[in-house]
Amino acid sequence: MTLRLKINLIVAALTLLFAAAVVALQLRHMRDSVSEEVVAANRVAAQLLNRTALRYAAQGAPAMQAYLEGVGRVRSNEITLLDAGGNELYGSPPSPYKSGRDAPDWFEALIAPPPSMQAIEFPGGKLVVRSNASRAVLDAWDSVLQLVIVSALLLLLVSALVFWQVGRAVRPFGLIVDALNRMQGGRFDAALPALPGREAATIGAAFNRMVGELKTHIETELRAVRAETQLSDSRELSRWLDQHVEQERHLIARELHDELGQSVTAMRSMALSIAQRLATSDPQCAQAARVIAEESLRLYDAMHGIIPRLTPLVLDSFGLAEALGDLAERTRRSHPGVAVDLQIDLADAALPNETALALYRAAQEGITNALAHGQAQRITLSVAARGGRVELELRDDGRGLPPDGVRRSGHYGLRWLNERVQSLAGSVQLEAAQPRGASLRVSVPLASTAPRAALHP
Repeated sequence: MTLRLKINLIVAALTLLFAAAVVALQLRHMRDSVSEEVVAANRVAAQLLNRTALRYAAQGAPAMQAYLEGVGRVRSNEITLLDAGGNELYGSPPSPYKSGRDAPDWFEALIAPPPSMQAIEFPGGKLVVRSNASRAVLDAWDSVLQLVIVSALLLLLVSALVFWQVGRAVRPFGLIVDALNRMQGGRFDAALPALPGREAATIGAAFNRMVGELKTHIETELRAVRAETQLSDSRELSRWLDQHVEQERHLIARELHDELGQSVTAMRSMALSIAQRLATSDPQCAQAARVIAEESLRLYDAMHGIIPRLTPLVLDSFGLAEALGDLAERTRRSHPGVAVDLQIDLADAALPNETALALYRAAQEGITNALAHGQAQRITLSVAARGGRVELELRDDGRGLPPDGVRRSGHYGLRWLNERVQSLAGSVQLEAAQPRGASLRVSVPLASTAPRAALHP
């Protein structure tokens, strides 16, 4: 049922109730009026005939009959003349007023007062006066019919006017519904014109504001999706580049270890052999050969110092625990005044190659930063596998983080580390340690299913 029809039915029902109330009040007034008229007329007629009977009583019933025939019908009364034996000598003629018509019986029973009768006896006969409200009831019935017809016409007129006015009032709501349907169909550019009426205008203005806000939110969401897609593509590209860089590092490290390392070892062996052969015959050449052997040894040591920075070959051969032990030992040798404590509890955890390499790079980056930026004297490195994750923590007793954290410290290595750990669905957290120093925590799932996290300094 439409709003227009509902309002029209409500107004029609109220109008009908009002008309029914008016008719009910009118019926009550008519009943009182008819009752008063009939009773008064019956009383007056009875008093008149009572006096007349006294005048004509001596002349007998025929004289009374002649008088009554001359009088005719008395309004709202039926007059009957009876002789001494009870025979009817005279009866009032029918009323010529609205002759041939009568009100419905139910209406007469509703309006007419209880009938009254008065008897006047005189010598030789009796007069009987009965009230008759049929004409008064018929007048009331005609008035009621007229009132009902006028009320019905008024009801029709009011309903038509209300239907027309409500139609004009709710016409803007059709535009609002159409705009909402267009939005439901995906037309988010739907807008409403200026609508007539204060309520409709308020709804239209609110709708247009809502559409504007919705368009803004949709554009923001689209930009966010595009940015997320670009970020995802950038991370995938970064991961791809990182993998290829690691492969190139691995190849270079292998070439240095297998080819250049053997060549340098051969050069040193030949230089030492030459020095031994020419020790007595040509001391100068022997000294030059020993210099070459010493330089070859330094070159060999430098090469073996470069190889772990390119790629930890020991990681491929012996696993993460041995690689971290080698990293700690080389740190102790290169920095004699620094204490490095290592705690590893990997049990039988099977680490994927990428996970092991990311944890090794995290330890390498943390140690480098602790020594270069924190001037640390003691470093504690712990790695443990628990709850389906591998967690690495590196703490130092250095100067700690700068006042504004990592963002202005130029630690691009940490940012690169964060991207690498994120690609494995892990998390990186860097914060100040108590009472001094810094703490680096890296957590990586054994199966890369955890949500990605960012670097939190």
